[in-house]
Amino acid sequence: MSYLDVSPMISALQSCPGAFEFSRGELHHIPSHHRFSFDAQHRVRVDAHCGCAFLRVRTDQEHDLYQAFCDWRASFWRPIEINREFASHFAPPSRLRGWLINLTGWLHRAALSRQARNSKSFVSVPAE
Repeated sequence: MSYLDVSPMISALQSCPGAFEFSRGELHHIPSHHRFSFDAQHRVRVDAHCGCAFLRVRTDQEHDLYQAFCDWRASFWRPIEINREFASHFAPPSRLRGWLINLTGWLHRAALSRQARNSKSFVSVPAE
C-alpha cells in the first residue's frame, strides 16, 4: 500500500510556521488549503481537494507529525492566541456595547443625583 510522506510538512512546520494556522480543531496549511486533524490516538486525517487526501499517512510518521504540530502550537500559535486575546481586552467597544455602557452610566448618575436630592433634609429656622 502507498502512503503519504509528510516529512515536507514536518519541515514546513519548523521552517515556515507562519504558513499554518489552527482553527476549529484543525491545523490549516494556508497556501495549499490542506487541513489536518488529529484524533485521541494522534492519528492524522488529511482533508484536501486534491489527491493528497487519498493516501494515509505512514504510521511511523504520524508520531513525528503530531510532535511537530505540538511544538508548533506551543512555540508559535499559542503566543499568537494570547496576544489576540490580550488585544481584545483593549479593543474599542462595539456600537451596541458602547451605547449600553453610556446608558448604564447615565442611569447610574441619575440614580445618584435622585438619591442626593431625596436625602437633603430641609430645616426650617424661624426668622428673627
